[in-house]
Amino acid sequence: MQADKEQVTRLLKTARGQIDGILRMIEEDRYCIDISTQILATDAILKRANKEVLTAHMKHCLLSAATEEERAAKIDELVQVLEKLTK
Repeated sequence: MQADKEQVTRLLKTARGQIDGILRMIEEDRYCIDISTQILATDAILKRANKEVLTAHMKHCLLSAATEEERAAKIDELVQVLEKLTK
């Protein structure tokens, strides 16, 4: 992986901590809107981590593909991921 590992790790650990907090909120029967707000915040952090990984993929893996065929395959992989993001 060519992404900034420290940044991605930090983001994912933060998201994990938020998920643990959300689970506690559910166990404590906290207000639904507060729980939803925390879920959205966690989702935003996961999106930032994914953006970092995909950006690194484009800057390193895609650009370093040796042949046109390899580049086309990398682009196809990226398109598949982007399709999942828009569903």
